[in-house]
Amino acid sequence: MPAAVLGAEMAAYFRKCEDKIGFVPNVLKAYAFDEAKLSAFAAMYNDLMLAPSGLTKLEREMIAVVVSSYNRCYYCLVAHGAAVRTLSRDPVLGELMAMNWRAATELSPRETAMLAFAHRLTAEPWSVVETDRAALRGAGFSDRDIWDITAVTGFFNMSNRVAAATDMRPNTAYHAQGR
Repeated sequence: MPAAVLGAEMAAYFRKCEDKIGFVPNVLKAYAFDEAKLSAFAAMYNDLMLAPSGLTKLEREMIAVVVSSYNRCYYCLVAHGAAVRTLSRDPVLGELMAMNWRAATELSPRETAMLAFAHRLTAEPWSVVETDRAALRGAGFSDRDIWDITAVTGFFNMSNRVAAATDMRPNTAYHAQGR
């Protein structure tokens, strides 16, 4: 779809991306056909992935990769796999999580509980029950943290489906990041 002319706020956001990471992520360009949708997407992403939380930025990116791996979302696996590689300073972890997060033996019990929950919520949302939330609490997560895990999981399930339906492709720069 052709991009709409961006208003001042979104144009500034695109410039900020250019300044901070050197490019505008293709996901933002994909939403640029409708500034209201772009603004809503960016606001939700920034709130879930960058705002203060009991989850670290790396933990949130790990959730994105686990969800995207299950959904086989090329865009998000490449983009968020790069973030895991960069934030963890471990290129092997980013690749391993994309292939099979359970094989990442260096994960902490906290990370394992969080990722098992995100995976289950993605694969079988109807099967999530109180014992799943209790397992997260047992791993040290607060109810607010569980909300954040759930919201990040839900956001990436939605994003994966939009990316698949629109044949969204990751920026080439992501492939080299964190290696």
